[in-house]
Formats: sequence, structure tokens, C-alpha cells
Amino acid sequence: MREIVFDTETTGLDPNEDRVIELGCVELDNRFPTGRTLHHFINAQGRSVHPEAQAVHGISDADLADKPVFGAVLDEFLEFIEGAKLVAHNANFDIGFINAEFDRLGVPPVDPGVVVDTLAIARRKHPMGPNSLDALCRRYGIDNSRRTKHGALLDAELLAEVYIELIGGKQAALGLEVSSRNDAGGDSASGTAIAIAPRPEPLPPRISEEERVAHEALVEKLGEKALWRNLRA
Repeated sequence: MREIVFDTETTGLDPNEDRVIELGCVELDNRFPTGRTLHHFINAQGRSVHPEAQAVHGISDADLADKPVFGAVLDEFLEFIEGAKLVAHNANFDIGFINAEFDRLGVPPVDPGVVVDTLAIARRKHPMGPNSLDALCRRYGIDNSRRTKHGALLDAELLAEVYIELIGGKQAALGLEVSSRNDAGGDSASGTAIAIAPRPEPLPPRISEEERVAHEALVEKLGEKALWRNLRA
């Protein structure tokens, strides 16, 4: 299953007036990061960054002056997210801005059925909160010390780790990995073969000789097609 964890930074809070100015995406395959990312700073096309927004993400109008407009990165973005679930924290905000940019370019909106909101998951799992991205990083022991300002790609990378913890994906995957390695006869840490020595003495039988004879007599009475015949030692 392919998922794209993504985040946006914007000039303000109104998707009808404000613009996306940073886009960051991280690809997951079966809940594991593949290493593929997509990241762009985007020209706001005349819309100034609100001072309160700039205080959050640190992106200024001057930073965006030579950056591509959203339409110039649209095809790359659509190709990157094609066929994948879209995972975001407080997804209504980010999807609202993405859909507003799509609408300006005549692109159909994102199907709500492919959107996963990690804030909603966190609120169900931790109803007492807090459930901000920073709070969830602290809860799950994820290093967010680089997050002095909001940044779309960094936040998407952190959210990918949080998302895997929220859904228990890391623990489940680890269990499967250990199981598969053990089934293959390998050491889960080093990959070296594990030699299993035979018991010095066989375990004693769990039934008496009289019970065994009685069972054999019963099986004989059941006929040639009796399933118990297949279970004889």
C-alpha cells in the first residue's frame, strides 16, 4: 500500500485568498519510508505572506520571489501522489489549500476517500491530548529538535514517523520481520544461521501404554477413511 505523507506552508489561513508557498511530501510503502520525497517552495503570485504566518514558518516574500508558481510544479505533484492515500495532520487545512490551488488551475479536487487525517486518529487514540505534531513527537520519543520553525518537508518527515507509531505499524512490521527471519533459520540481529541442537533425551510420552493401545483399537473401528489414521505417529 502506497501512502504520501504531506504538509503545506501558506501565506495565511484563508484558502480562497491565501496561497500555498511550500509543499513537502514523503512516500511510504506498506508503512515504511521509501526514501522518495518531493519538496518545493512556491511563488505566491502577488499574495504577501501574512506576518503571523511568517512568524510560524519563517518564509518571507523575498524568499519566494524566484520560486516556481504552483502550476509549474503541478504535474510533478500529481504524478507523485497518483494512486496513493494522502496523509496529513489536520488534513482539512492542507487539503483545503491544495483543492483551492487545483481549482485555480482547473484540476478536480482531491477525493476525500483517499485522505487520512492523523489529528483525528490521534484524538481517538489519545483523547486527553495534547495532539499537536510536537506533542506527538514527544509522546513517541521522536527527535524533533530540528523543528525550530514549521517547514513542509521536515514536518512531513516527522509526521511520517508519528503516523507509523499512531497506527502501530512499526511494532507490527517488526514482529513480521522477526518472524520471517526466524522461519528462515536466521538470527534476527546478524542474519547468521541458528543451529538448534536436539534434546539430550526425548520427552516422556504424555499417555500411558494402556491409553495408546486403547486409542489404536478405537481408530481401527472407525474404518479405513478415518482422519485419525493420518495422525498416527
